[in-house]
Amino acid sequence: MPEYTKIHFNYRKDIADYSDLVEMLYPGNRNQQYAATCILFELKWTNSTIQPSLNYIQDKYMISKRILERTRSKLSRLGLIEHVSSFNTRYGGQSGWKLSSRFEAALKRLAEKASSLRDKSSSSKEKDEMFISLTDARRSAVPGRC
Repeated sequence: MPEYTKIHFNYRKDIADYSDLVEMLYPGNRNQQYAATCILFELKWTNSTIQPSLNYIQDKYMISKRILERTRSKLSRLGLIEHVSSFNTRYGGQSGWKLSSRFEAALKRLAEKASSLRDKSSSSKEKDEMFISLTDARRSAVPGRC
């Protein structure tokens, strides 16, 4: 079962600072907005590349464990932060959390895909009609059956 992540994106809204970003990522949940801001800034301003644990944020900013874990999980699923395993040789056996560039890379790919959508020379009408019929077949298929 897929995990859905609600994000309230409005192309007209200007994202001026981090508070606007976390408000977009966690609409209507001020506790998670606060926790996300704390996590992002702690990882940004840490002295090392990798932060071994985020548990200290609970005490430092008075955030519940549940809110911290749910927020951390969503930031990780989105690709804003990532967990580095101790088996990763690039970091010399260290394990912990760090800021990631996956979200940025995914947004760039999404922007390129949206840009190519308007380009008629890179596709044919027959191929696009085939995608429509494929999407219709997926819509009418019974979930869980092959």
